[in-house]
Amino acid sequence: MHDDILVPTDGSDASAVAVDEAIEIADREQTTVHFLHVVDAGTEMSAGASGSIAPQLTESLEAQAESALDEAANRADRAGVNYDRTTLEGDPHEVIAEYSTGHDIDLIVMGASGRSGLKEHLLGSTTDRVVRTVETSVLIARP
Repeated sequence: MHDDILVPTDGSDASAVAVDEAIEIADREQTTVHFLHVVDAGTEMSAGASGSIAPQLTESLEAQAESALDEAANRADRAGVNYDRTTLEGDPHEVIAEYSTGHDIDLIVMGASGRSGLKEHLLGSTTDRVVRTVETSVLIARP
């Protein structure tokens, strides 16, 4: 039995599958699902953002986060599942691990590949790092 399930979501097809899997589990177990979107702090630097471009990039990343969380929340609402939604900034795998520990998460459900799928064909770099670094059980949902 799981009391709290964490689903990091980036709005990708793979994370949508993870959202659906977590909602199915939560519906059976009367569990709370925590939807988390991590704005990668390195994105602005890697994109070379500076000056007037940085605020536009930040707004775009915030809009992506809200869109991904809105979609996850809508799915949970339709299923009648309890949920929380959070946006944090940082290195995604580190933020996911810290959130999991800080919120006593029992299960993390992640997609097999997200937006980083080009770099890591099997799992995706964030999913792979989370699997290797957390103490919490991780369910990998495949599209």
